[in-house]
Amino acid sequence: MEEYPEELRTPPVTLAAIVGCPELHPLISTHFLSAQPPINTLALPDLSKIYLFERKPKDSNAEVPPPPPTVVGGILKKDWLLKHRTKVPAVLGAVFRAEHVFGDPAQWLNVCSDLDSIKAVIRGRNIKLAVVIIHTGADEITEDRMIALRKRADVDAKYVIMLNPNDNSDLNQSLDRMANAFYGLATTYYREEGRRVKQRIEKKNVNSVELIVRYCFKVAVYAEFRSDWPEALKFYEEGYHTLREIVGVTTRLPATQRLVEIKYVSEQLNFKICTLLLHSGKVTESVAWFRQHKNAYKRLVGTPEAIFLHWDWMSRQYLVFGELLETSSKTAQIFPPITLGSASKPLSEWEFHPAYYYQLAAHYLGQKRSSLELVISTTETSSDTDSVDSVVPSTYVGQFARILELGDNVDMMALTDEEYMRYAVSEGRRFRDSLEIIALLRKAYESFNSSNIQRMAALCWFQMGKEYFSEGDSSNAKQIFDSIASLYRKEGWLTLLWDVLGFLRECSRKSSSVKDFVEYSLEMAALPISSDANLQRDTGPAGPASRIQRESVHKEVFDLVMEDSVSETNEQLTNLKINGDKPLQLQVDLVSPLRLAMIALVAFHEQTMKPGSSTSISVSLLSHLPCSVEIDQLEIQFNQPSCNFFVSNAQKPQSVGVTDTQQHRVETSTSLVLEPNKWLRLTYDITSGMLECITITKFGPHFRICCRAESPASLDSLPIWTLDDCMQTVPIKDSVLVLSGQKIIQVEEPEPQVDVRLGAFGPALVGEVFLVPVTVISKGHDVYSGELKINLVDVRGGGLFSPRENEPHALDSHHVQLLGISGPEGEDDSHLDSDKIKQVQQSFGLISVPFLKNGDSWSCKLEIKWHRPKPIMLYVSLGYTPTNNESNPQMVHVHKNLQIEGQNAIELNHQFLMPFRRDPLILSKNKQASESMSQSLPLNQKTLLIVSAKNCTELPIRLKSISVEADNDVERTCSNQHGNEELSNPALVAPGREFKKVFSVSSDKNISKLVLGTVCLTWRRDLGVEEQSASTMATLPWVVTKQKLPDMNVELPPLIVNLECPPYAILGDPFTYYIRILNQTPLLQEIKYTLADAQSFVLSGYHNDTVYVLPKSELILSYKLVPLASGLQQLPRFSMTSVRYSAAYQPSSSSNSVFVFPSKPHFKNAASTNFRLESVANE
Repeated sequence: MEEYPEELRTPPVTLAAIVGCPELHPLISTHFLSAQPPINTLALPDLSKIYLFERKPKDSNAEVPPPPPTVVGGILKKDWLLKHRTKVPAVLGAVFRAEHVFGDPAQWLNVCSDLDSIKAVIRGRNIKLAVVIIHTGADEITEDRMIALRKRADVDAKYVIMLNPNDNSDLNQSLDRMANAFYGLATTYYREEGRRVKQRIEKKNVNSVELIVRYCFKVAVYAEFRSDWPEALKFYEEGYHTLREIVGVTTRLPATQRLVEIKYVSEQLNFKICTLLLHSGKVTESVAWFRQHKNAYKRLVGTPEAIFLHWDWMSRQYLVFGELLETSSKTAQIFPPITLGSASKPLSEWEFHPAYYYQLAAHYLGQKRSSLELVISTTETSSDTDSVDSVVPSTYVGQFARILELGDNVDMMALTDEEYMRYAVSEGRRFRDSLEIIALLRKAYESFNSSNIQRMAALCWFQMGKEYFSEGDSSNAKQIFDSIASLYRKEGWLTLLWDVLGFLRECSRKSSSVKDFVEYSLEMAALPISSDANLQRDTGPAGPASRIQRESVHKEVFDLVMEDSVSETNEQLTNLKINGDKPLQLQVDLVSPLRLAMIALVAFHEQTMKPGSSTSISVSLLSHLPCSVEIDQLEIQFNQPSCNFFVSNAQKPQSVGVTDTQQHRVETSTSLVLEPNKWLRLTYDITSGMLECITITKFGPHFRICCRAESPASLDSLPIWTLDDCMQTVPIKDSVLVLSGQKIIQVEEPEPQVDVRLGAFGPALVGEVFLVPVTVISKGHDVYSGELKINLVDVRGGGLFSPRENEPHALDSHHVQLLGISGPEGEDDSHLDSDKIKQVQQSFGLISVPFLKNGDSWSCKLEIKWHRPKPIMLYVSLGYTPTNNESNPQMVHVHKNLQIEGQNAIELNHQFLMPFRRDPLILSKNKQASESMSQSLPLNQKTLLIVSAKNCTELPIRLKSISVEADNDVERTCSNQHGNEELSNPALVAPGREFKKVFSVSSDKNISKLVLGTVCLTWRRDLGVEEQSASTMATLPWVVTKQKLPDMNVELPPLIVNLECPPYAILGDPFTYYIRILNQTPLLQEIKYTLADAQSFVLSGYHNDTVYVLPKSELILSYKLVPLASGLQQLPRFSMTSVRYSAAYQPSSSSNSVFVFPSKPHFKNAASTNFRLESVANE
């Protein structure tokens, strides 16, 4: 489709011309091009270029068209469509400035003169006129001058457009009005032109049928200009049908050139019709039309020497329609039921796929290449190249002429058919049709493949490979044929597979690849083709698929691999040689295509065997080659090299190499001949065990086939050979082995005589490094090449991995982690031998065990760390060999496991207390909405922080210190006392008991959040008597447990209440009870308080009252109390309410009690006073 000119490929666009005011042309042109529908613009700076639109003098009278000529030079003029799209406008816009139109009379006369000149030029072509006035707002518009302007220009008022480029707000609207006016005039122009030409068709007074076709084409183009698609389609079809009537009637040109012109014109008409149908969404109608088109012209081939032009034209028709179908947006929709087409041959589904047309385009291009080669071979080569080079396309579509230069004049001279054929042949030689065919087939392949039509895609791929092969590109051809062969093997298409393998064989021969040549030859020879092909077809280099050809291929390949030199046997194989130093060896496995040529089955007669005992093994070989093959030597290899043995052919003793059999067992067979489709069965005894074996079949000194052994019970049948009628036989005579025979035998391990002991004391605690001693004790075997494998497995099956965001307290991404493996005491890991292994991962470890004699022992310790409480299962596996036999090692395994519980050692808690009998009024505590909020602390007041550590285990724990540390990346907002002090002696905390420490927290900063920091606890488990040993203490390091304290809200309490009374009272002695109310706000506080009576005291003073506390001052209430009973007594309960905040206060019961002695007590003075705040352990 790219060969077509742009004016034919794209829909027509209205063309308008602008004259005058060149500085505004870019603005107008850009807006016209972006309008809907768009308008192309011809910009003329002034009237000096207006003559370009003037019609020739002979055509100046447009009102009365000249009569049609009796002799027509051609059907369609080549440049007519381009002329109306780029040279002849439908509308001409005369642009004048307002000062010229509405200015002085002299300027107005110039405008009138310009209008007269424009009208005189455009009248001959019926071009419409519009007037554009550039009005900047400074000039006054007069109605009389506007009327005179319209009369002078002979235009309606709507075609006089005012444009103000300085008014940005109205510029786009003005340009839109201008574009609409121009498009309306253009539509009128194209309608009138189309009607004028249509009258010629309707009068039927045309002497030449070619003119009817030309007029239909023009009417259709004019309809396209005004977007009248139905009328355009109607006249394109009418012109197409009229053109078909010209065939065989007109004698205007020689026969060959006449047919070429008709096909070229029909090609353009067909392209327009198909484009319009697809544009309107009529995919089915478009396909049906194209079928009609190709059926109408497929038999118009012309003379035999010009038939290649017909095939080239047919190829182009399919290519262009395929591209149209592919680019159409409607092809993605589901096709409707096929109802079009002839009754005998309705439209098929293939005709709706673009790939179908690409494939046929490649097919016809191949026919064109063959016909052109035939023409070149049968005609004499002309040396007159000047006459060919001077041939160019004529002024009419589909015509060619010779250029004649007579001085300064250039003339066009018609061609004879002989001259045109020489030109066509020379043009055909210039192009490499193979490259174009490959490109077409690739497009067809990609299209079929995208539609998941694999078989047709493979056919196109195969044809493309043949093109590469014919071009001599063996590399690309082989790559394509290899991919196709895999599909043909899967589908079981034997004949097609035969052809593909034939091409692959030739590609290997050209590239001198002996291995590939032998592989493809053996596969071809093993194909199940028994009857000769009777149909003659394009079989490629392999010839027809038949048994005779199979035998020929078989003989050819074995002549190559069995002889030292092939130059005397087959001249075609002279470039294929096998190097004697490197024998050719082919690999056959379960997916190899060479399973057709040879299959090897192995069946052990026993399922298991003891070490050192003997059993029998059966080996069966099957070949599908057409001829018998004699084996020189059969080698059976196992995963244990000491078990390998050879089977030698007694008929060819010289073929067995001495070096191959010196170290291995050799058996002799009377006959090692593989007959076609018949099993060769062999049975021998073996004295050791193995897991798998391989058979290597040797044919001559330089060729081997290595077959991966298969089991009879799991033998997969060959899909291709199931299509053959040959009798299927069993590989082994024993029916039990046929159903249950396996190529694998299990060799039992000897009983281990080595013990592995795991020692662990008590549960593991989170945070500490838990040591697990592992001891290996030899009790009868020597330990060689020992390896100890350690695995940690979650008991619950949840895994040991933990996302960090879900476990913020975890120090690692694993809950339980294997840190390391330490050897015996005094052993340094840096001095390990090079053959020793030590690998440690998160939950897996591997360490080498040194050589141990019978009775020796070896131990190591596993270092495991828990990051959260989780029970795990510890698996320890020891693998070793009891003998130092490197050629046949027999591994012995010992497995042990131990479940270890992981527990939390310490549970940390904290609480906050105010100083005794001093309580601030926290407003947030008195709001109902704040019940769910975090606890608040008073600002500028000391608060007691009590941290408790509870022993959650069944083991005693030693505590070294409890401290509160600030976070590294956070600014410290408070201070605490006794925060980093260690205990004088590590404290012993029994199971279930708590250890408490008191901290004093205060902050004098005006903040809303108090960042307390992190509690750090240093501890380790207590070992009792072993604690006294320094070495034992060194093995148990201290563990640090951290827990972040929550951030506390801080607020300034408006009121603080202090209750003051003696530390104790004496029965009957009065004492003073003070209540101090401190107002910390700058406001006057109204307080309502109540002091309730107590049975144990007699009090004097107000029981309830309302008082006022001045700002930043303190109010003291005093009462006299007389105790009436001894013991711990409750003081009169005090409660108050702040009227301003509606907040109530009531002290706690602990701060509202005092002890009353019956008489005055006598206390001893303390010898010393320790003011340091010590930590205490509660019972």
